Amino acid sequence: RFSGGSLTYAQLDMYANRLAARLTAHGVTKESIVGVLSERSPDMLTAVLAVLKTGAAYLPLDPAYPEERLSYMLKDSGAALLLTQPGLKAPDFSGKTLEVDLTALANEESEYHSLHQADSDSLAYVIYTSGSTGRPKGVAVEHRQAVSFLTGMQMQFPLEEDDIIMLKTSFSFDASVWQLFWWTLSGASAYLLPPGWEKDPVLMVKAIREEGVTTAHFIPAMLNSFLDQAEIEHPGNLKRVFAGGEPLAPHTAARFASLLPETSLVHGYGPTEATVDAAFYTCDPELDRDRLRLPIGKPVPGARLYVLDPHVAVQPVGVAGELYIAGAGVARGYLNRPELTEERFLDDPFYPGERMYKTGDLARWMPDGQVEFLGRLDDQVKIRGYRIEPGEIEAALRSIEGVREAAVTVRTESGEAELCAYAEGRERNEVRKQLETLLPGYMIPAHIIEMEQWPVTPSGKLDRKALPAPDGAADREIYSAPRNLTEMKLSQLWEEVLKSG
Repeated sequence: RFSGGSLTYAQLDMYANRLAARLTAHGVTKESIVGVLSERSPDMLTAVLAVLKTGAAYLPLDPAYPEERLSYMLKDSGAALLLTQPGLKAPDFSGKTLEVDLTALANEESEYHSLHQADSDSLAYVIYTSGSTGRPKGVAVEHRQAVSFLTGMQMQFPLEEDDIIMLKTSFSFDASVWQLFWWTLSGASAYLLPPGWEKDPVLMVKAIREEGVTTAHFIPAMLNSFLDQAEIEHPGNLKRVFAGGEPLAPHTAARFASLLPETSLVHGYGPTEATVDAAFYTCDPELDRDRLRLPIGKPVPGARLYVLDPHVAVQPVGVAGELYIAGAGVARGYLNRPELTEERFLDDPFYPGERMYKTGDLARWMPDGQVEFLGRLDDQVKIRGYRIEPGEIEAALRSIEGVREAAVTVRTESGEAELCAYAEGRERNEVRKQLETLLPGYMIPAHIIEMEQWPVTPSGKLDRKALPAPDGAADREIYSAPRNLTEMKLSQLWEEVLKSG
């Protein structure tokens, strides 16, 4: 279903078969990579399915991306062919380019009947993620990993024939994978949100109500905006909402429960390298009331989560360590990057012959069997001699009543490293006072900036590099750590007198 019409399963299958026949005629086969440049549309869905029918893998190309980035992805992936939506300008590409024209396909007589080209270990898609070198890296995911994830979702959150999934995420972002395919497992439907509507909560609520959407996905920042509109206009018959891509704040989950008590809210966690999501937690208003952080939950069916120390030994319950993901969803690796693949995709010491993915995330097991995400290991910073985890400060900010969203970065404009906090919903002095009751002095940010709108990447995640720099000197007195034994003893005495610690 889409704005202005709909397609049956049979019609979609016909279009995809006919396009697959054209692709095969141009030499596309198993393990080929085909770029798909398209906005969210029936053309996009047809193209993706046609590529998979040939046994090839699709490379999603969002037309909102810079042309240079698109060209790099096509060249780096070694794409055999580029499919484009009519009316879009194709990036620089040395290979063959074909337009996806459903009107022309409707009039073709060619059919494609060889629907078993791909094996379970054949490449299904390549999604590019940010790279530390400044160049994106392609994550190669096979059919077996995608199928394992999708069947696991259906086991955990069964869709029925009358369900309607809203496809709103850019298909260059891996949350699109379940939006593209999950509904096909149960004979359900998909509604393709018109391009651009995903940025407007008024239009999204309108679409959800009018189209009868039952299942949707939101980045937490957009979920807050959606809830603002849901207070004005109830979004209809939503059964379940998945929130992922960034940590979900407990107060956002509480607000969701008060506004939409009949709708379940699921907190998802997982890197692209582990095929979309590796863990889910269904929020519980009673259990979550006193949490500083929402857990990321338990492994999806077929996945295993390990919390390990630097020697790859299991950490006890409650002790932080690096999170590793193992099981059926671990991707093939990074496309054409064998050294990086070897560095991040390791042999699983607990299941010989299998692999695990080193996430770089800090986590811990909780006594109730849930996993709690604590932040990125490489986000840890040392400021004035103290090792600080910005994620802990972000969690404290989000726990403050009225703070809708928050972020913490390290800025160096003053010549030294300083913590800078960004918060939406409360005045900065009020935020500071509340933080001082939650965190030790050395963790209080030097700058707190009030935000009304957040910069986001094309996938909807917070764009931390685009956050504004602090304006002028620090807006608080800088915390100075004790410099010697005498100052340390004096500090401890004053802490006892003032009952602060």
